[in-house]
Amino acid sequence: MAGSWRAKAQAGGMLLALLGWVSSCVTTFVPLWKSLNLDLNELEVWTMGLWQVCIAREEGGAVECRAHGSFLALPPALRISRLLMCLSNGLGLLGCLLAAPGLEGWRACEDRPGLKRRLLLAGGAAFGTAGMATLVPVSWVAYNTVLDFWDNTVPDIVPRWEFGEATFLGWFAGVFLAAGGLLLACSACSTRTETPPAPARRQPPATWGPAGGHQPHPETADLVI
Repeated sequence: MAGSWRAKAQAGGMLLALLGWVSSCVTTFVPLWKSLNLDLNELEVWTMGLWQVCIAREEGGAVECRAHGSFLALPPALRISRLLMCLSNGLGLLGCLLAAPGLEGWRACEDRPGLKRRLLLAGGAAFGTAGMATLVPVSWVAYNTVLDFWDNTVPDIVPRWEFGEATFLGWFAGVFLAAGGLLLACSACSTRTETPPAPARRQPPATWGPAGGHQPHPETADLVI
């Protein structure tokens, strides 16, 4: 029963972590972190990501994208978000490489259960850290977007940036990564091998003496005084 629970927890945790990692990679590179609709020209929709800004025109369906300028010229939120999202993608890949050999049913390291448990723990920790590295930049950019949207010093006629689809995808990715890593770590903690109890020593059979009484076995005769 316990083995079945561990296998299901590991499969579910790995599936969640993989889904979160793929979503985090997509969030990193799509230019959909913010969106902007111009009141003067409703046919144009501006979108912005960590790497470029795009303009979508509804008439012909064409999309024009332009990369951001120098890395040092970017706002601090975008610079740190780039680094954290790339770190999250790398940690997600590392978590996959570490956790896969530690799964039950994986033939690698079958004769070394302690190593499989440590690999599963390390993979879960890597996935959990990747989840935090995804949630922090996404939440930071969303927080700045809210502050700019409700800034009273900016006239109402000025267009405001709003949440893009990548913001919500990034939140889901971070939660999936953290939940998958937690499941893998919990399943690894439940697989700790307990030291089996020492087998009870069997007493040698007694022999019958000439007088009909019990006599100790020759091997234990020296212990009887």
